[in-house]
Amino acid sequence: MSSTTIVNADNPAATKEPVTGLSKLSILGYGAGDAANNLAFTTATMFLLVYYTDVAGISAAAAGTLLLVVRVFDAFADVFAGRIVDRAYSKRFGKFRPFIMFGSVPLLLLSAATFSVPQIGESGMLIYAYCTYAALGLAYSLVNIPFGSMAGAMTQTPTGRAKLASARTIGGMIVGAGLGIFVAPLIVPGADLQATFTIMTLSFVVVGTALYMFTVFTAKERVVRTVTNVSLKQSLATLKGNKPLFMLCISSFIFLTGMLALSTVQLYYLRDVLHALPLYAALSIFQIVATFGLAAFIPAIVRKFGKRTAYMAGGGIMAVGGLIVFLAPASMVWLGFSGLAICLIGIILVNMIVWALEADTVEYGEWKTGVRAEGMTYALFSFTRKTGQAVGGALAAFSLAWGGYAAGESVQTASAELGIRAGAGLVPLVASVIAIAVMIFYPLTDKRHAVIVAEIAERRIRAEQGEPPVDPALSTASFRAQRVGNTLPPLD
Repeated sequence: MSSTTIVNADNPAATKEPVTGLSKLSILGYGAGDAANNLAFTTATMFLLVYYTDVAGISAAAAGTLLLVVRVFDAFADVFAGRIVDRAYSKRFGKFRPFIMFGSVPLLLLSAATFSVPQIGESGMLIYAYCTYAALGLAYSLVNIPFGSMAGAMTQTPTGRAKLASARTIGGMIVGAGLGIFVAPLIVPGADLQATFTIMTLSFVVVGTALYMFTVFTAKERVVRTVTNVSLKQSLATLKGNKPLFMLCISSFIFLTGMLALSTVQLYYLRDVLHALPLYAALSIFQIVATFGLAAFIPAIVRKFGKRTAYMAGGGIMAVGGLIVFLAPASMVWLGFSGLAICLIGIILVNMIVWALEADTVEYGEWKTGVRAEGMTYALFSFTRKTGQAVGGALAAFSLAWGGYAAGESVQTASAELGIRAGAGLVPLVASVIAIAVMIFYPLTDKRHAVIVAEIAERRIRAEQGEPPVDPALSTASFRAQRVGNTLPPLD
């Protein structure tokens, strides 16, 4: 495994030393952080629409508009958070962990407030819902942007980043599966759902705080940086011309549209189309098994096929599952359930790979400009993912409204079932196909990334030895013309 130069965040002046891997504790700590994130995020994506329609009494169309507007706001909140992250630096805790330390409790409390809409009239409820969900989105951005950016500062090796991506996927999956097993079966007509959501979200404040603190004290920055406080001009410069980042953003936006439509509507699909809500727990158990099974093979898959190919394969798997979900007859419960399970396999694979791909684009921007700006890079990536989530969640709600979904009814009309099928199957199918098409042209392979990392390391060595700096804007060929004994393969 290739080594990377690091600096101790607690003592930036400490002697630098090569690090060849991540400790198991740091990987576990990073996964715990995403588990904490998903106590707020997955709870909202899985249950907020059904909470608004079936508990608060907000219409499906109004809830769909709310989800679209607030999630677009969340996307801009990510950019705001990215700028704050790039400008911040703590000599003791580094660049990212202070945000997690001080932002975690407000985030979890706002999650509880979001699921506590008071009955104060239709207009009052909508105003409250908009305000609390928007505040939740901003708080989530101020925690999640530094958390996600931290992976690129923990290691630069492909397998190391694949392990971190797998860890965060497992952390999020455990929360999602737990919600599916223990909470989803309770979402039935006539149940006291307000009490359920109140107890659940308040308990998450305690559990989530413990998980976040575990992350803070185990997952530390290790990759050296030459600029600790990045200016706006430098941040924008790292984004300009970063073709891999922009292509990944586009593909991820489209994929997330399909994924969020599915995750938002799958409860309706199991309950109102297949009439098999207890299978939600079985689907969650399958998700656990599939996630741990794939996680064991992800490093080997990345080494053999590369991250781009694995990402595209995951998209293809979700497309197959979406087709089955859309076409499966309601009487063939096993087929519809199989379609959901196949979709999950594709989603898990993509989610395990996409974070490692994003971290690679940080080095590409540093290679182009000489400035490492994890905050804005991750913020732009998260911006497009949030807009994809906004569109996907809105499409899910609008598909319910288009079909004439009737909240609280045990039997839905044929048109309502068609709307549910469209949200759970057709949207994921189309989105995954388009996302794959974009990634066909993605240029940053693992081999090219290895060359970039090596060149960045050599620039740092030149600087430490007092040699004249090499202009990052130079072409690779010009850069290598100044070197002696070049053995690296060509990049351009």
